Amino acid sequence: MRECASCGRNLPQSSYTANQYSRGVGVSRCVGCVHELHADVPSASEHDSGRYNYSGRASTKTHDLDHPFAEGAFRWVAKGTYTTGSRSGQPCVVKWFKTGAVFEADYFTLDIKAVDKALEIINRFNGSNIVNKTVKVNVPEVWVSKDSPKREGQHALCEPFIQNYQKFNSNSGWVDDSIAWGEVMQALSHFSYHMSGGQYVLCDLQGGVYQHEIVLADPVILSRNREYGVTDLGPDGINSFFSQHNCNNYCRSTWAKPSRTAPIFPPVAGTTMVIREVPTRQSRPNFTHQYD
Repeated sequence: MRECASCGRNLPQSSYTANQYSRGVGVSRCVGCVHELHADVPSASEHDSGRYNYSGRASTKTHDLDHPFAEGAFRWVAKGTYTTGSRSGQPCVVKWFKTGAVFEADYFTLDIKAVDKALEIINRFNGSNIVNKTVKVNVPEVWVSKDSPKREGQHALCEPFIQNYQKFNSNSGWVDDSIAWGEVMQALSHFSYHMSGGQYVLCDLQGGVYQHEIVLADPVILSRNREYGVTDLGPDGINSFFSQHNCNNYCRSTWAKPSRTAPIFPPVAGTTMVIREVPTRQSRPNFTHQYD
């Protein structure tokens, strides 16, 4: 571990380029600081990679509530329709936690926190002009049911619907590299590690490819400090992810990688979760929108 001369963080050798690390203690600057100071990629504020609801209300059919079109370990996903705003008439998805999910409010918070970090990373990736299409990510909001007897008073995440949904990589290192976009998403995951000085990996990338953009949803952040909930596999997850990663034409040879990797988690297409206790928060998100 070595303290970065710019940000003061105590970081592993993999967070430094070979050139910076060779400069010695008290002088070396981590990859994140080097890129901030030398503007190798634009700052996050220069681009908007978010895809937003632009609505304050949506409606879901009773049948859709009883028979969601997708299901995960903790959540159901139903399809709805926006009824207000510029997206009125367009489809959306509403995601509920299953009855009995522990610390539900914290999972909402962590989902949104992961998207915020993903936006920061993707803004920079778009600015680097690695591909000729824009990468975007759905930005969910916490809504509350007001009019549906089936879900009265329940909280859910609402976000725009994605056509032609497919998965490109997972948080354990699995990747569909049979298509070009699988390679692009692997490069995005590698880029996230590089630009964060080895602190984060954006992965579990899935969504739909459109004419001028690709839209992602439900991204996972792997972090050194396990800041992002049950899908954040921490340092073991980062090492496991890179044990399966082979650089492709979209990666740059100057991008940093962990010095040691190991397949700690088996590479599977599904999202790998590590169940840990999540501290109870004193406050909940602001529930300002509603759906039927």
